[in-house]
Amino acid sequence: MSGVYERGGASLSGLTESEAKEFHGLFVSSFIGFTVVAIIAHVLVWMWRPWLPGVNGYATSMLDHVHSAAHMLPTLLG
Repeated sequence: MSGVYERGGASLSGLTESEAKEFHGLFVSSFIGFTVVAIIAHVLVWMWRPWLPGVNGYATSMLDHVHSAAHMLPTLLG
């Protein structure tokens, strides 16, 4: 089987078998870490604002909070 992966005594990637196993381990653990971070980010965004709204759409928009803060600002400053 090594004949399939090797040409002229060197592997196609240029890595030895131990280097390839080390790289593979690092790649798999990095991919799992990235996937976990992506899943956590998607869950947090879903909790903040689901991308499949209900029948009535989104209850509030981010601009609603800006408008209410703008109306409160003169009261706070005055």
